[in-house]
Amino acid sequence: MKFLHTSDWHLGMNFRGGISYEDDQKYAIKRICDIAKNEQVDGILLAGDVFDKSIASQEAIRLYDELITYICADLSIPVYMIAGNHDGADRLSQCNELLKKSGLYICGSLEEKPYVVHKDDVDIYLLPWISTDIVKSIFPNKADQISSMEDAYKIVLDKYRECFITGHKNILVAHAFIVNAETSVSDRAAEVGKATMVSSSIFDGFDYIALGHIHGPQKITDHMRYSGTPMAYSFGKEENQEKSVVVIDTDTLEQKVIPIPSLKKRTTLKGTYEELMKADFSDEILKGYVRLEVTDSYVGMDSIALFREKYVNLLEISGKGFDKEDENITMTIDEFESSDTSPETVFSKYCEDVIKESVTDHQMDLFKSALNAVEKEVQE
Repeated sequence: MKFLHTSDWHLGMNFRGGISYEDDQKYAIKRICDIAKNEQVDGILLAGDVFDKSIASQEAIRLYDELITYICADLSIPVYMIAGNHDGADRLSQCNELLKKSGLYICGSLEEKPYVVHKDDVDIYLLPWISTDIVKSIFPNKADQISSMEDAYKIVLDKYRECFITGHKNILVAHAFIVNAETSVSDRAAEVGKATMVSSSIFDGFDYIALGHIHGPQKITDHMRYSGTPMAYSFGKEENQEKSVVVIDTDTLEQKVIPIPSLKKRTTLKGTYEELMKADFSDEILKGYVRLEVTDSYVGMDSIALFREKYVNLLEISGKGFDKEDENITMTIDEFESSDTSPETVFSKYCEDVIKESVTDHQMDLFKSALNAVEKEVQE
């Protein structure tokens, strides 16, 4: 049998400033569906963080409904899904028993009895995001044995391993932070929660562990992988990551990594104002998501407007700080546009950027006098 491993869709995620990734997510996940159809897989393993927030937006729920209906109903491919730390576990698993009849298997919250789906000689174990407190509440007789996430996982997985059937292949779908996994900028939740890290050896005994939580696709051991996000959600490392899914053949345990194309390329460009304005980049870059690092001048509203004519999906920009000439500041375009735009600030920044001189108290007094005169004239 063959299964496609994916995770961390983060439906409903917006870039800071409110820019929606809905079109990008829909494009990437439809490509995943194409792969599932072409590879003739027997199921899709969705390893958590289906949504970006525990209370998903209406837009995210609508997209989820469209995509899962297409997979389970139109393609007739079962989905084996777990809740990640971003998901609202109870909301995600509503009507779970009823949905099984449509080929949608959802494990939202940990229970004492392992959630396992039997498919011929393949058993799929679903393990959602857990915490030490959750495991203590499920296994109160072993609470005194739990002082770390490692302890918690061992207790849960020992229970799962007790259910192994001789001669069957055992697949585990889990959402966890494995020691030495490489993170990206968009893995903020993982970076903050380093206390939740566990060793890969805790999962010994399973034939394949389909992991979610870390956004960069990567192989942890010969039988354990993170599939990563279907699209890049941050600048930096993710710019150079090839997003992908894993197709696992349970007969041979062969793993096939298949790339996922992106709707928009994500790129950081660095140079002087003139270099960035005159550079002849490809349409893939110019129309993709862009972060600019301006090396020679303060970035003001006028320059941002000109940059946006050239880079239509400019998301983030870095330039010299106004207060400290030798220090760069990085802000989203939305943050720049909502920053202090009082006349005094604009005048000060203009002098810094264009005249290359700091405003003196005398110059600022003259400017304020002129401003007051203009305002008085307008009122009259």
